Amino acid sequence: LAYFIRTDFGRMSFYMGERSLWANMIWVILINLGSILAFGLNRSLWMFISVDEALRVSASVIVSNVIWWLLVVFLRIPEYTRSIPIIAAMIQLILMLAIRLIYRIVRRDSGQRKRQHKALILGAGSAGVNALREITYSDRYDTRIVGFLDNNPKKVKKRLNGIAVLGTDDQMAEIVSQYDIDTVYIAIKNISKDNLKKLIEKCRELNLRTKIVAFELHDNADGTKASVRNVSINDLLGRGELNLNNQEIGGYLSDKTVLVTGAGGSIGSELVRQILAFYPKRIVLIDIYENHMYDLQQEINMDRRAGTMQKGTEVICLLGSVRDKTRINQIMAKYKPDVVFHAAAHKHVPLVEDSPLEAIKNNVLGTKNVIECCIMNSVTKFVMISTDKAVRTTNVMGATKRMCELLVEGYKNNGITKLCAVRFGNVLGSSGSVIPLFEKQIEMGGPVTVTDPNIIRYFMTIPEAAQLVLQAGAYAHTGEIFILDMGKPVKIVDLAKNLIQLSGLTPEEDIEVKYTGLRPGEKLYEELLVDPKDSKKTDNDLIYIAEPENISMDTVNGKIEALKKLVERNDQDNQKIIQTITET
Repeated sequence: LAYFIRTDFGRMSFYMGERSLWANMIWVILINLGSILAFGLNRSLWMFISVDEALRVSASVIVSNVIWWLLVVFLRIPEYTRSIPIIAAMIQLILMLAIRLIYRIVRRDSGQRKRQHKALILGAGSAGVNALREITYSDRYDTRIVGFLDNNPKKVKKRLNGIAVLGTDDQMAEIVSQYDIDTVYIAIKNISKDNLKKLIEKCRELNLRTKIVAFELHDNADGTKASVRNVSINDLLGRGELNLNNQEIGGYLSDKTVLVTGAGGSIGSELVRQILAFYPKRIVLIDIYENHMYDLQQEINMDRRAGTMQKGTEVICLLGSVRDKTRINQIMAKYKPDVVFHAAAHKHVPLVEDSPLEAIKNNVLGTKNVIECCIMNSVTKFVMISTDKAVRTTNVMGATKRMCELLVEGYKNNGITKLCAVRFGNVLGSSGSVIPLFEKQIEMGGPVTVTDPNIIRYFMTIPEAAQLVLQAGAYAHTGEIFILDMGKPVKIVDLAKNLIQLSGLTPEEDIEVKYTGLRPGEKLYEELLVDPKDSKKTDNDLIYIAEPENISMDTVNGKIEALKKLVERNDQDNQKIIQTITET
């Protein structure tokens, strides 16, 4: 083609050495093939043409034609025009890029026409552009992007990658109706929790399928790629910035030896992850369940190999039960912890109702063992995980955790170890919590079972709970019972319906909500405080201190002895156990 252009489309071929052109064509082909292989163009996918791909195509064309031109000049090939490689380079570059671009456009448009759902992207910024690329060119999505919405009115009517900014967030209802939108992608970097909740609620009111573009963009061959996920219940119920005082937390954790009981559980394992961020010298993890301990150990090892977790802390994983005082004492004597977080407990209300004496052995006597071992081994600080079910309890699990709180208050004047308990409500996603159960029921097609239409609970995410436990630990001094601000209580039936909607389904139409009745020991509502007036604030707005009851050690010991007798007699009268603990 370059030859024919140079010869005025063949009219000057008599003077230009056509035979010389064809005689040397094999070398031209070999040079170009070598350049294509050298720059890896044979391995590229045309549908993912990008700036990087265009640069490699350009480099390949320039290198091959420069070599060709140098051979023509220095070998002085007879009757061969030196301008042909230059003309060929321009034609080759245009054709190679144009073919790739046309292929990408045709492939994109044909794929888009097959998609049944129309979508908006909320956020006309870098995250939105990356979301557009991901959604448009990936076969994993069933949506066609119609436009952007942005809260900046100056962006309205502008175009990003050919897609228009149709309006602001306030115009969402009108635009959804106008363009028949059924899906929304929220792609706003660094959005606050409160603003995210508002957008999600607005999308739910309009019955839109809602997705979130992750705020971290990952490197790949195509530059950057947005990570799209479903809205989680954490997005609806999680709170924003917790305003932790990392200096205070680091003051009692950094370069210290920390021990965590129940380390393999939901709260215990998250405590471990959060503690490691403060670079303790050593962390000793204890759990009776070897599978949980193994999983946590492997997670830490993998994160360290991946470079996402610091490697300076010595991590020791041990099997052991808080029921075994000798074992706990040996561990503390050997590793000499400065701080102990006590998360080991039986916590599932229905199971504990059927095995009440096991809760006494594990929750009450186990906590007593750990506290006494802390004092014997001069541990500086002891922090126990408690629950809102310890308040005006109607079940054995809550009663045993209340007894643990009384142990903390009873031992507060030991003169060696500073003790405290941290009381909070249900934790989203923890083992045995209602969220995984609902998700499983939805996956199976329903019904979703709720015990009562009026039942309410307080909720907090696992990371939030763990972070506030660490902050409360910094305030521990003399047997305080810290209460975490759990926010507003949530009706469980509303939670179930939200999860159904987040799954793209309609409550009562696609998934039935079935009421099964309250279980033994279950209350319609939980309380974090006996009396909201009898509490005071700490430096953190989300952490309060319940007024101490000034219970005597003699009273605590009396209750312990009574509980031991119930265990010895194998007396499984739940009401007797609750009465023994709660009566004054």
